[in-house]
Amino acid sequence: MTPFEQTVHHYLSHLYGPRADEVQRRLGQHIDHYRTVFRDTPFPSASNAPQHVGHAPTWSEKDQWVISYGDSIVAEGLPPLAVLSEFLQRYLGERISGVHVLPFFPWSSDDGFSVIHYREVNPELGDWEHIQELASHYDLMADLVLNHVSRESLWFVDYLTGSLPGRDYFIEVDPDTDVSQVTRPRSNPLLVPISTRRGTRHLWATFSEDQIDLNFENPDVLLEFVGILLFYLQQGVRIIRLDAVAFLWKRLGTPCIHLPETHTVVRLLRAIVDELAPGTLLITETNVPHAENISYFGLERLPEGSPDEAHMVYQFALPPLLLHTLTRGETTTIQTWLSGLPVLPEQCTYLNFTASHDGIGVRPLEGLLPDHERDALLELMHRFGGFVSMRSNPDGSDTPYEINITWFEAMRGTRRGPDPWQIARFLCSQAIMLSLQGIPALYIHTLTGTLNDVEGIERSGRLRSINRRRWQRDELALLLESPSTPTHDVFHALGKLLDQRRHEPCFHPHAAQRVLPSPPELLAIERGPLSNGRRLLALFNVTDTLLPLANVGEAVSQALDLHAWQALDAQSHWGTESSLPPYAVRWLVADE
Repeated sequence: MTPFEQTVHHYLSHLYGPRADEVQRRLGQHIDHYRTVFRDTPFPSASNAPQHVGHAPTWSEKDQWVISYGDSIVAEGLPPLAVLSEFLQRYLGERISGVHVLPFFPWSSDDGFSVIHYREVNPELGDWEHIQELASHYDLMADLVLNHVSRESLWFVDYLTGSLPGRDYFIEVDPDTDVSQVTRPRSNPLLVPISTRRGTRHLWATFSEDQIDLNFENPDVLLEFVGILLFYLQQGVRIIRLDAVAFLWKRLGTPCIHLPETHTVVRLLRAIVDELAPGTLLITETNVPHAENISYFGLERLPEGSPDEAHMVYQFALPPLLLHTLTRGETTTIQTWLSGLPVLPEQCTYLNFTASHDGIGVRPLEGLLPDHERDALLELMHRFGGFVSMRSNPDGSDTPYEINITWFEAMRGTRRGPDPWQIARFLCSQAIMLSLQGIPALYIHTLTGTLNDVEGIERSGRLRSINRRRWQRDELALLLESPSTPTHDVFHALGKLLDQRRHEPCFHPHAAQRVLPSPPELLAIERGPLSNGRRLLALFNVTDTLLPLANVGEAVSQALDLHAWQALDAQSHWGTESSLPPYAVRWLVADE
């Protein structure tokens, strides 16, 4: 066996025991086929697509991504994917390097995350040529929705009729089984009754009765998804988001989350893409407490070699901590959290974000924020027009799972209520996110300062619709080009930040990060120094009051005195400042 084949066999032995040889033989057929495809078939690739040196991705400060549904922007008579591509190129151009197009497949519920056909593009959005066209301009991220499938899928029809292959793709459970230990991200029942030709059966459904979990103990399911993943790469996808992957493997008597087999599946997928398509990135979507989230790097195996799981994980703790910081006007909690982040090897980095298509996760606050502070934050978001989704606990109680609100509305005020500082506070939040070690991603409705879509909730009956508005292209263009609108002010201010960031090497994902001790009103982050001595100091006033530089603390004062700092914004005159205005952002650079 080659070293790659030995690695694969090791993983398959963990998953399938004595069946590993047969599974590897069948997997080898997939791999051999796609070796030929990738060698002989040119497919779209963005000019800035990440490459590998060995197994280290060469991402850079120019990597800045946008998150969007395929139809977040629509225009009559045009495929929405074409509208999205045109919008990104016209209004953002090279300011961004990548785009995450949320599930663009035929679906039956959950705005795409209940997939009917994995190898088709939803015809209401466009076709594979539109996907490939996007991939020719930007690094394209696509979802591999591998935990569950729609009840309208052909696999599920197979199950109902007792036909192969789908007959054995799902997990039947006796309804009298004690499933109370299973970790729940929702408040609906875990088991869903299904009428089949064999009578009523109860199937495992982690998220909803329309999203039926797949049985990865059946190797046919794993092989199916390896083929789907490689097909996506053939279409030009360069970043694979493993949706809800934490729940992948089930074993009764356990919480059925983060099981060792789940980590092994991620490691297997990593080995395959590293072998066949170097430059591909795997990112895990695990909206869970921070320590559990970063376990998908596989850092605990570093003494034995390089981390071998995800290239990237979402920084799920960042959004709720930023909400707490900017609505409370104090940085103590986020300083402590940032200071405790592990130093990552070059093969790994974070995906930083403040908002996405989902709500703002509350579980990542566990162990970071006391319950009374969490509850005060939830109450404030409710005052700003938001909602809170719940999840079920083993004892039958419900606890908060996520906040449903647009990020712009979440920045409406502080604990004292709404105030005139919404846009400044909002931009401060984005600048903090953009300053942190990792790759930043901005949700389309963050870029446009979108308001809560209450009508969307009324139409769909789902709280998450509050942050999933569909813009009419012409309406959005008018707002972007009208200087008197918040949409214009927010979008163009963020564009300026993105421009500055992509030209500053201190924002490279691997540039060192250090949090300087400071008073609670200030967040001070140092990036670098780089090999040439260049470093960056980022200062953020997180309050609605003027902060004199005399009050920034000893560590920050010393840092300011050590170097001849210049503002990254050429229009700023840092040397003449004696204080930081409310929610001020300062990026200062110095060369040694």
